[in-house]
Amino acid sequence: MGMKSKIVLGAVVGVVVIGAVSANSGDADGGSAGKGSSVSAQQQPGGADPGSGADAKPADGKTGDKSGAGKAAEKASQDEQFKAFVRKNGTPQEKEAVAHVTKVQGAEEQNDILDAADVYTDFTGGIMGQGTGPAKLIASAFADWKQSENGLVTVYDAEGELLGNGTF
Repeated sequence: MGMKSKIVLGAVVGVVVIGAVSANSGDADGGSAGKGSSVSAQQQPGGADPGSGADAKPADGKTGDKSGAGKAAEKASQDEQFKAFVRKNGTPQEKEAVAHVTKVQGAEEQNDILDAADVYTDFTGGIMGQGTGPAKLIASAFADWKQSENGLVTVYDAEGELLGNGTF
């Protein structure tokens, strides 16, 4: 009976993975056209001919201003963007906790189906260490920074051990 339950469990996992892939492929096709046009728009101003990039910005008006702001945000890593957000909008306790963040992964691309982000810190000691309290503050600040219908942020210590998690 143990073998049958493993086969059934494998089949269920396979169906879930196939469903998630097909749901994402529909979004990716629609999203890739938008992403492709924005990538080409971002590449044009940063191209070898600065004159044509400068000419394109005044013609676009509002979009030229937004792409310039987007470029500044893209240059900063995800952890720097997160820290900047908390410096501007966070509580003093959140600011102190987020000062320990060393890396953020998975915050850029979201599809509202299953969004997962990882935040790495310099805390030590795992779940029994002193980083569990600040990890809750970090997860809360992350939820203020990014919103998703079905997102999970996980906070890790310096050794890669779980400190805490939360929804965003």
